[in-house]
Amino acid sequence: MLLSYLADKKSWLYFYFASIGLIDFVLWADQGIHVELMAVLYFNLLLLVAFIIFVIWRYRAETKFIKELGQLLHAKEENWHVALPEAFYMQDRMIKEILHSVANSFSNRVEEVRRLSIQEGEYTAAWVHEVKTPLTAMKLIIDEHKGDPAFKKVETEWLRLHLLIDQQLSISRLPSLEADYVLEKTNVQKLISAEVRELASWCMKKNIAVEFVGDGVEVVTDIKWCRFMIRQFLTNAIKYSPVGGIITIFIEENELGYAVVKLQDEGPGVESHDLPRIFEKGFTGGTGRIHNASSGLGLYLAQTVASKIGITLQANAQPKKGMVIEVLFPNENDYDKTLT
Repeated sequence: MLLSYLADKKSWLYFYFASIGLIDFVLWADQGIHVELMAVLYFNLLLLVAFIIFVIWRYRAETKFIKELGQLLHAKEENWHVALPEAFYMQDRMIKEILHSVANSFSNRVEEVRRLSIQEGEYTAAWVHEVKTPLTAMKLIIDEHKGDPAFKKVETEWLRLHLLIDQQLSISRLPSLEADYVLEKTNVQKLISAEVRELASWCMKKNIAVEFVGDGVEVVTDIKWCRFMIRQFLTNAIKYSPVGGIITIFIEENELGYAVVKLQDEGPGVESHDLPRIFEKGFTGGTGRIHNASSGLGLYLAQTVASKIGITLQANAQPKKGMVIEVLFPNENDYDKTLT
């Protein structure tokens, strides 16, 4: 910082050396002034020492505010503008006033965005709840006519609409997931089976079988949000599986005692260059573009929920050989880690 400070104050240096040079020239050129050479050198040295002391003093005084400001900004305090250091010089006071003005303006904008976001979320949640009423009535009518082939087709479309609305409701609740977070012990197969039953009509339409390999594994998790996450995997698997395909769900414990669930389908899979990005928001990849059925949200939402409830996700896939989603649950010893 010292070199930068001297570069900013180079006019001082020019003025000092020009003044010393001018005085020495006058003493040398004026024949009426008789001064010994050693006296001139002593005088120059004295002024140089005084100037160095002056520069050090000004450097310490003028950079104190900037140094404290830098430490405050590097600390990444949320309310950094409230703790701005005291300013003693006009330039520092102006900087402090500008920072206060910018921080207040930014805070006002953030608050406005937050307010609009909350308002939009409330409108969305209210709309979803209103839509659920006729959907429930439609479901009752469908259940009354289960033997009618036409109603079976209607039930499949009803299910897809129900899933979309449920997904939208979950999106609006995601920012406040921590406030709606309850850890419970549950059986993994039981948890996944509940979602399979919800999607049964879709599976029957495509003649897709769901097979479980392994059972009896228990986990500690938030059941509601975990089911939402599993739902994203199952809907993707059903969507991309061929007619008459099989979705296999492996449930096991690894050597460290962690519960592992692998969902394997027989769909078109994913190209290797697309695989690292499948959990990104809005990413559909080559397969999604070809089938024109992907929104790029399902796996992103699943990853978002998983990161919040302490679950690790991995994906493996090969072109035309299906997709495998691996879900690693935390064990009971990770209870505190999951809560934080």
